[in-house]
Amino acid sequence: MAQRSPSSRSQDISHLLSSTFKDLYTGDVIGADIEANWLKSRGGDDAYHEAFTEELQKLVVEYNHRLTEADAVEENIIQAQVRAKAEEERALNVLKGDAGKDFHKMGLPPVASSFRWIVDNELLRKNHLTCPDDYITDKLPVTRAPKGKAEPGYVKETFSFKQRVSSDSRDQMSAHLQKISAHLPSVSLSTLILPSTPDSYHRTKRTSKKSSASQKADWKGSKCKAEREERAYLAKLEKRQNFLKNPRFFPPNAPHGGKSLVMSQGQVEQIISNTSAECNTGDISFVPVFLAKPPTVFFSDYEVGRVYEITVELQNITSTCHRVGVIPPSTSVFSIGPGKFPGKGGMIAPGMTCQYTVQFVPESLADYTDYIWVQTPVSEPLLIPIQAKRAPPVLTLPRIIDCGFCLVGGIKVTVILCRNVGFSTGKFCIMPQEAWPPPNFRAVATLGSVIQDPFGIYPAVFELAPGQSTRVKVVFFPSLPEVSQQTYTIVCDNCQVNDVTVTGVGQLIALELLHVTGGESSSEPDEVTDATAQHLIRFDPQNPHTTTQKILVIRNATHVELPFYWQIIKPNLQPIVPGETAHFVTPEYNRETESVFSLSPKQGVLLPHADHDFTLTYTPQELKIYHSVIQLVLRDIPESPSLVKGRILQNIPEYTAEDVIALDIEVKGSTEPFQLLLEPYAVIIPGENFLGVKVRRTFKMWNNSKSPIKYTWENITDCTIMEVEPLTGVIDRNEHCEFELMITGIRPGCVSHNLQCQIKHSAEPVVLHVEAAFKGPLLHISIPSLRLGLIKPGETVVGTFEIQNLCQLPARWRMQESQACLAERNEEVSPFTIQPPAEEIPPLGSCSVSVQYMSLLCQRLHTVLELEVENGERSYLPVSVEVQTPQACLISSHLVLTEMYTGVPVKATSKLFNQTRLPAKYSWGNLIGSQAAFCSATVTPASGILAPNEEKEFCIELTANITGELKGVALSCSIEDMIEPLFLSISGEVKGLHVTYSVPCEGGDASDERKMLQSPRDLLLDFGSEVALKDKVKRQLILTNHTAISAPFKLEAVYFTGSSPTPEQSVSLSSDYLVKRRGPITKHAAKRAQSEFAAAMLSHGKGVAFHVQPSSGTLQAFQQLIIEITAYNNMWGEYSDDLVCKVGDLQPTLIPMQMTVKGCPIFLQMTGPQTQRPIIRFGTHVSGGCPVFRNVQLNNPTSFDIRLDWETYNQEEGDKKLVDLLMLFEDPFPPKDMAKNETASTGSNSEIVLGLDQPPVPCGSIHPALQTTDESSNTECEEEGIITQEPTRQKIVSVLLRPHEGVPADSPYSITPRQIVVPGGGSSSVCISFTPHVLPEPVAEVRCDGFVLGFMSLDDELAKTVPDKVHRRDGYDTAPLRIDMRASVRQALLKVDTDHDGGMVFYSVASDLLPDQPLLGVLSDSVLTQSLKLTNCTKVPLYFSLLLSAPFSLTSTDLKKITNTFHSETEETEQEPQLVLYPQQNMLVKVSFHITLELLMYQHLPDTQMLPGFQVLQGESGERKLKFSQNLIIEYSNHSTQLVPVTAYLTVPVLELSCNMVDFKTCLVAQTKTEHVFLCNRSSCRIYWTALLDQQERHSDLEVFSVSPANGILEAREGEQPTKDMLQITFTARSDTEYETILTVTGMLGEKPCKLQIRGQGTYDEKYEDMY
Repeated sequence: MAQRSPSSRSQDISHLLSSTFKDLYTGDVIGADIEANWLKSRGGDDAYHEAFTEELQKLVVEYNHRLTEADAVEENIIQAQVRAKAEEERALNVLKGDAGKDFHKMGLPPVASSFRWIVDNELLRKNHLTCPDDYITDKLPVTRAPKGKAEPGYVKETFSFKQRVSSDSRDQMSAHLQKISAHLPSVSLSTLILPSTPDSYHRTKRTSKKSSASQKADWKGSKCKAEREERAYLAKLEKRQNFLKNPRFFPPNAPHGGKSLVMSQGQVEQIISNTSAECNTGDISFVPVFLAKPPTVFFSDYEVGRVYEITVELQNITSTCHRVGVIPPSTSVFSIGPGKFPGKGGMIAPGMTCQYTVQFVPESLADYTDYIWVQTPVSEPLLIPIQAKRAPPVLTLPRIIDCGFCLVGGIKVTVILCRNVGFSTGKFCIMPQEAWPPPNFRAVATLGSVIQDPFGIYPAVFELAPGQSTRVKVVFFPSLPEVSQQTYTIVCDNCQVNDVTVTGVGQLIALELLHVTGGESSSEPDEVTDATAQHLIRFDPQNPHTTTQKILVIRNATHVELPFYWQIIKPNLQPIVPGETAHFVTPEYNRETESVFSLSPKQGVLLPHADHDFTLTYTPQELKIYHSVIQLVLRDIPESPSLVKGRILQNIPEYTAEDVIALDIEVKGSTEPFQLLLEPYAVIIPGENFLGVKVRRTFKMWNNSKSPIKYTWENITDCTIMEVEPLTGVIDRNEHCEFELMITGIRPGCVSHNLQCQIKHSAEPVVLHVEAAFKGPLLHISIPSLRLGLIKPGETVVGTFEIQNLCQLPARWRMQESQACLAERNEEVSPFTIQPPAEEIPPLGSCSVSVQYMSLLCQRLHTVLELEVENGERSYLPVSVEVQTPQACLISSHLVLTEMYTGVPVKATSKLFNQTRLPAKYSWGNLIGSQAAFCSATVTPASGILAPNEEKEFCIELTANITGELKGVALSCSIEDMIEPLFLSISGEVKGLHVTYSVPCEGGDASDERKMLQSPRDLLLDFGSEVALKDKVKRQLILTNHTAISAPFKLEAVYFTGSSPTPEQSVSLSSDYLVKRRGPITKHAAKRAQSEFAAAMLSHGKGVAFHVQPSSGTLQAFQQLIIEITAYNNMWGEYSDDLVCKVGDLQPTLIPMQMTVKGCPIFLQMTGPQTQRPIIRFGTHVSGGCPVFRNVQLNNPTSFDIRLDWETYNQEEGDKKLVDLLMLFEDPFPPKDMAKNETASTGSNSEIVLGLDQPPVPCGSIHPALQTTDESSNTECEEEGIITQEPTRQKIVSVLLRPHEGVPADSPYSITPRQIVVPGGGSSSVCISFTPHVLPEPVAEVRCDGFVLGFMSLDDELAKTVPDKVHRRDGYDTAPLRIDMRASVRQALLKVDTDHDGGMVFYSVASDLLPDQPLLGVLSDSVLTQSLKLTNCTKVPLYFSLLLSAPFSLTSTDLKKITNTFHSETEETEQEPQLVLYPQQNMLVKVSFHITLELLMYQHLPDTQMLPGFQVLQGESGERKLKFSQNLIIEYSNHSTQLVPVTAYLTVPVLELSCNMVDFKTCLVAQTKTEHVFLCNRSSCRIYWTALLDQQERHSDLEVFSVSPANGILEAREGEQPTKDMLQITFTARSDTEYETILTVTGMLGEKPCKLQIRGQGTYDEKYEDMY
């Protein structure tokens, strides 16, 4: 059966389950309530009921018991997990405390889990659960004998101590040290070395947990010899597990594991750091090992019965080889084939891929989902999803079809376009939901409509290809006003089932008058109204021929469209007959053909459940009262259901429709005359108006009528001209209109007249009374006054203006200066000339007049011009003019210059102001004064014109060639028409050159005063006190020019000046040039060029050179120049020098420089000069091998001879010493001659080394107890004093405190010679040897780490000290040359590779012994073979033999690899053949597993007779397996052994019957009754079975019981469900007695027989006759 998809839209297959499993599926589930009720119902007379309840009670008790056991197991597991986690955290905290804060950086594996020892394994096995002992094959921990206290290293005597201290003092010292060691903690190598595997770590922890009493006991006396031998043998077995793993057994990106090929190391470290912060275990197994291609296996288009395949590739994305294991899918439709690997053995190299084929056999067109688990030993499983999804046909048919609303008795058809938007063709059938599932599709598949009252769907069956569409019609015919709903089921041929719900609502007619403009009216007492009208609408009185409207809002309360039309009839003043509720339209109504009432729209459709607006219009014609009735008639309304009550519906019913009056409204209206009002009712114009000029006045006319009016005014042109605007128009009701009355006088005098206005549809006009008076012309001057402005004496100015005639009459005029003004100035002739002096201006015309004035004196004149008009009034025009000469001045007559420098132009500004409104022309002159000859000035602009009252700024550039105060200098400026020029005096202070030096501070927040030191005595260029050898250090010096004067500069060192290369070399060796070159250059070439440049700078042999960049140039004005001083070095020492700075004509400045260089200049020829420590690797060697030698050449790049004294140290794991205290006598490293004797006999030298534990002595301090002499002070100030002072006393005893890094030793590393002199610029060679030592038995491999220190000394005094320039320390006071050495010693061990990652594991089934024809018998033997590859990864030949016992065997070996045999000295006893493997060779061994019938019998043996390594496994599904475990023993020539686990799983058949008893109950004699029993195979192997009845039944003449078939083959179980065969058991009673027999089912492979009890009762009572 197809797997059910988890989607919510999956098909419903309940009908298939019910048809297949019948009552097992459809029966009710027995719940807790039913169970309790049945148990309470015991005690009746029904025996079957009593038996049922008794069995039910047993099942309930058993169910509760199992629940209790499950809870106990769960509680035990939870408690064990909590305790195990606490133990693991405690062990991890111990490791962290020992390792310190660098625990996570060490890459140690996590601690082993303690869950195995805490959980109750027997309880898990009892409940058929897997316990840790089932999958953990490690041996139990071996308890070792306690070791004695090891003597601490710091108690041991040194060589120097033995040479210098006498035996007596040595004995006293030893006694004292022994007393100290008694109080120190017990520390040994075994307690300080971390184990290489988690198991060994726990063995150490469990050993440490033994009681102190057992440790103090005599170990040798309490154990017998046999136990010691057994423990020695177990120690040998344990030794083989303590070896370094291949990198492929570590997680990716672990400290010893491979690296990922797709993730950068930075990303991995970031992930590891984030993970370590969340989990202290540091697990990094999340880094992927394999990459799946494709990442998801997807099957898209498939059919039932066909097979589809897809290949999956797994690519190794790490840098190491790995194995892979694949767990196949769990569903039956997916399977996976054997893998295809790039090579033999199943190992996948980095970047290589293996392939697996995934098969898919669909059982239906449903969707399937599964997963493939890819497992590796070092990473989390990789999940590869498998999906099978066929694109189903998808219909656009909605889940809910809403037919909407329909009138009762009507029919509504809804058409839906159904399209197949999927990618496959489908056949669909529509049926009622109650008909699903149908007995057969023919019963429900109809060609017509599918009807469920009140719905019908057509078509019922259709087929759609992708992209095709069809129209689905849904018919709705309601018979009642209610909500109807029916559900239809749509079934597709691909087993998809969906439900479609059809809904609809039946409704009756419901109309409602919601709103009327102005509201509805109520009838007054004794008022005659229409008897059938439901509403009354009354219009207010209106004027004749006017129109008014009311808005009627009618709601369609139904959700159905209703067609309608309006009709108007005369009112029915007859009373209505009681009982009538509806009117059908008949011709008897008196319709009004011409009515003053009308509606809009007259007809249309009422939308469903919507409000509709109708306009009711009332237009009266005469002064009377109007009365009518309007009716709303609905078209095509179906008959009421009561009228078709007796009709029987066969299919979709038909209906008849008629028009129905739904609403009657009575309307009334009346008329009234117009109401008009003028405001004001008369227009009287006061005063006199000019003739020919229109006079305008406004007035209003109000319309107080019920409707708008139309008016028309008359015009008058007799003695005056009277006009009204607008002449005609319309005024709305209750509104007014503004009119403009225009009157034009033709003759002087008063006018009075009545102006009439005609109103449409009104018999009487409206009258307006008007009165006015008129007069003659008037002139007007265009300007109020004439201003002629400012002029110079002798200039002429002209002014113009216009005279306008403001009336419609011509006017004559004349203009002259007022005589009163002339008399006031005592002048007779006016200085003004007027053109024209007189003229005539036409009506409403104008004339232009010009006035000219000329004056010879400076004055300010004010006068008046008179304008005389004939027959009119006079006008006056004021005139003004001003006569002046130019005048200018300086805003400031003194200019002070503050920032002036010798020879540097300085700019300043000055302002010139024009004091008059006349333009002034200016011009600047030259400098005048006593110092004018030493200065030069330039003014911009030098000349120009000043605008009236302008203030102009000038730029003055002055250059002074003197130093000091500037005074007595002035600059002149001439103004045209001014008698005296203007003078600008200039003064200031002229400054010279000023330069300061400063050094930038290291911190960025320092103040400006600290950053810029003004005094050169406070300056110091400190290049550092910890400068590494050959490091390039840069410092900056800031030169600040505080003036605007540019000056040349030059800087150089006094003593350590670098040798200046030639210009060609400087360009080629400069790092800046390498950066700026256009051509391509490699990084190596650039580094090489920089090295050559540094070598050129240091070629003078002084050890240090200071390079100044730039060393010379020009310091610009106000420039802050940064000088970069680079220090190169190739020799250690304390250096000091001065930097000479020369700027312009200033005195040179000396700036001190100092630098301390530390490091060793000597380097190894094989490594070259590098910053990392050189490491010499001796590789891995076999225990007890020959010494290995390495010749090392040492190069000295300096110009000084350096003597090296060598000391060898070993690095011991777990050494907790922190510091070493050295007591030195005289010179610790005296020079020696060729005979290794000291050349100077100044006294014997010796050295005492004391190791101090915590707490360490702070750096830079001396403990008081350690100060043995006055000369032993190590403070820095005293050392400097020794250097600078005159000859001092020679040191006798010195004390040195240094960090402890190793233990001095001469084995396994040594170096010769112990003292060597490396000449300057030359090289020397030394020989370093490594001698492997013999390893003890339990130790598989030991890593030997050590180093040698070469302490440097200078024999040349000039090389040591140059007064005031350089001082170099030697011996212990300077850093030595350190060479690290690495080597490993290991035992003999072969690398074992199997065909599978899980090891040498065989999986077989017992049915392999069954031939194709089981009747021919069972095979005697079946063999499975796997390959085992043995590789010698060491560098020495390994001799060994192989041992393995039954049921395993060594069938063959690769004889080509057996190149030699090995024989021991004594060959008295027979031994296994000896094999040999040379270095880096391998051998292929064939291991076989033999399956026999004897092995199948092991499962029936009692526990006391079980063979070692044999175990019976019982699975949850009932499957049984036999497990055989042994070890392939590899025995080497040194009698050490190596174990290779070999395991075989043999699946044995398991037979099971579906029931234990078949009861035919009571049957009629001679009538055959049949029952069926299922025979199940729960194992993964085939079974040949035989069914036999008991012997008595087989030998009876008349057959009572029979079974069919009697034998057969049950195939192996596939998936979770067992395979089944059905046994048909018949019962034929021969008499009225009770029959009983036993049916036994047996197999051929040792299966446990299955017994079935069969019984039945015979009777002659015919009521038990089976009629079917």
